[in-house]
Amino acid sequence: MPKPRTTALQAVLFDWDGTLLDSADADSSAYLAMFRELGIPWGLSELAAHYTPNWHHVYRAAKIPVSKWEIADKLWAKHYAHHKPKLVPSARRVLAWVDRRYQLGLVTSGDRVRVLRQLRYFGLTRQFSSRVCAGDTPQNKPHPAPLRLALKQMCLNPSACVYVGDSPHDLEMSKRAGVRAIAVIGRFPTEAGLRAAKPEFLLNSLKELPDVLKSLTK
Repeated sequence: MPKPRTTALQAVLFDWDGTLLDSADADSSAYLAMFRELGIPWGLSELAAHYTPNWHHVYRAAKIPVSKWEIADKLWAKHYAHHKPKLVPSARRVLAWVDRRYQLGLVTSGDRVRVLRQLRYFGLTRQFSSRVCAGDTPQNKPHPAPLRLALKQMCLNPSACVYVGDSPHDLEMSKRAGVRAIAVIGRFPTEAGLRAAKPEFLLNSLKELPDVLKSLTK
């Protein structure tokens, strides 16, 4: 059933990892295990210093040759598979609240196979009208292409949407796509970057999102 459109805001699009899925521990553990297998002397401090959602940036910082990126991808996925991340606290309740009022979309840098598997596990697949993952566009975040694809699939104007994410790349993608951004501090090492970017909205927790959305529709 279409969501009521009594306000200018029609849709809320979300990032996945770190915003809705509490995957920081799984992600960092997979990275560290992958680094060990490749003989790269990186620990949590190095990963935190160079972390971005675009893993190729991390590979470059770690001086992984491009010829070994495919191997690195497979190693990361192998080690990640040993973990079962949970949803961020309040994520299911917040999504239900938003879903009663607006269309929902998902724009993530995560691998499609993994993300769709996780969505099925949590029973969230059908809540999202669009699900754009890594590889669905030639460019990844912070390029606006992934968000623009989701808007096209949902037949939405950028000015009628907001995007919710936990990294500076999310903010930059939103700005370049003409979409209002809401930043959420999560457990990935992105808080300093978010604060430095001075977003219009910076939430300490996802549970604060409904109040912000209410303020946008007054």
